[in-house]
Amino acid sequence: MTPRAILWSALAMGLMLAACSDNTRTDTEAGSEIVLRRGNSAEPRSLDPHHVQGDWESNLVGDMLMGLTVDGPDGVSIPGAAERWEVSDDGLIWTFYLRAHNWSDGTPVTADDFVYAWRRIADPETAAEYASLLYGFKNLRAINAGEMPKETLGVRAIDAATLELELEAPAPYLVELLSNFTAYPLPRHVVEVHGDGWTQAGIYVGNGPFTLAEWIPNDHITLVKNEGFYDSQNVAIDRVIYYPISDREAALRRFRAGELDTQDQLPPQQIDWLRENMPEVLRIEPFLGVEYFTVNHARAPFGDVRVREALNLALNREAITEQIIRLGNPPAYGVVPPGIANYPGGNAFSFVAMPHAERIERAQILMREAGYGPDNPLVTTLTVRSTAPDARRVPAAVQQMWREIYVDLEIAQSDAITAYGRIQQGDYDIALSVWIADFNDPRNFLFLLMSDNTGLNYARYANPEFDALIARSDLEMNLERRGALLAEAEAVALNDYAWLPLYFRVTSDLVHPHVKGWVTNVEDVNRTRWLSIER
Repeated sequence: MTPRAILWSALAMGLMLAACSDNTRTDTEAGSEIVLRRGNSAEPRSLDPHHVQGDWESNLVGDMLMGLTVDGPDGVSIPGAAERWEVSDDGLIWTFYLRAHNWSDGTPVTADDFVYAWRRIADPETAAEYASLLYGFKNLRAINAGEMPKETLGVRAIDAATLELELEAPAPYLVELLSNFTAYPLPRHVVEVHGDGWTQAGIYVGNGPFTLAEWIPNDHITLVKNEGFYDSQNVAIDRVIYYPISDREAALRRFRAGELDTQDQLPPQQIDWLRENMPEVLRIEPFLGVEYFTVNHARAPFGDVRVREALNLALNREAITEQIIRLGNPPAYGVVPPGIANYPGGNAFSFVAMPHAERIERAQILMREAGYGPDNPLVTTLTVRSTAPDARRVPAAVQQMWREIYVDLEIAQSDAITAYGRIQQGDYDIALSVWIADFNDPRNFLFLLMSDNTGLNYARYANPEFDALIARSDLEMNLERRGALLAEAEAVALNDYAWLPLYFRVTSDLVHPHVKGWVTNVEDVNRTRWLSIER
């Protein structure tokens, strides 16, 4: 879930600082209002949870809306809109009891708001890219495919404060999934009046700790404390300002100048300077995310497993992580990150122990078998989801690596919204992508390769054996046996070289010491609700 957007030039940044100085300099020293200023990696496409795509949007929406469960201070899901819940013996029926709380306009939040929201995300007319995250809800997959009416969704409001959810199969990860933006409620009384315009400042209504005050595109988004939030007395921040800065060097300059309290991406080329001069601001720990190249199986020659294997063989992952990134990222030879819950792990490409020179030799043989060579290279394009200068560093290294195996690679950079639109439509050859866990379970990574996941299976990968193993795991109540089935599915995908995994993610946040309550965690999520400032 992390594209990066908008290239900020030095001139544009200077003009923005001059124009918005009143906003950026407000803090506890200037008055009684407590303001947190957060660097956010891209301009959001939307603040509608049914059209959110990346972590930069989730940061915002997660401050304004609250699901049945929410991300706690350490990223672990805790009760949110639901005070408690019960589960049937077969794990298929969940009953949630809502706490008494209101939307930010004072209207009570009811079970019907969840029913409305979940039917809306299931409706194919909504075109919600992440609807597949909720395919475990009874009939949601069929509804999303246009095969059943949305009223058949397995959810009902027993009364205003009681919600019943029926699942297709037991889901041990459901409590975590329900804290994801796809499962948030919507203020039906606002959405039905304003349509897509409901996300505008002055109209936006949420049930979370903050509400939308101002959105200046490509400049900043300001949220203010929702005084009607049920736990507002424990929310320390009065105003949080998000700045969309995809240029990490520019973000670091603003962070050092004290214009940002936190920044969600540091420039890797500055890691040595930061470790020597500002070690107290670094937040670098492993978390559940993978950076990978997706190749379009529907476009020649990437449907040829020999080409996919050759591209994988020629990637020198250690050189990229140790010489370019240098943050301690583990090289990725599989799909599922290490340390994930409910999983035995241990999968990797068969060539992982092969010396690099032998990998290149094997890759060259495969490319020649596929019809390519020194006089007939594979001419192709890599789509990169950012226009920032440092976004070329890894692609440029890969460009050189693949040149050894007769690949003439062009690097095409564009902003995050444009790039992901093309990738989702299948209008690409190879693309650099990233997936960050929505919940701590291996299925959240493996479902990306399911053939019916049309919204997120960018590779257009399809293998009936893989799909069948995932389906069997969904019906398995025993967590150990379920994990073994998922591991078997991952092995199938690796044998097909479905992806080109590059490295597993580590957090790369910058946090000034005066920001309290920041807990580095495997979800890499820190909601403003839990933060405070001590000057």
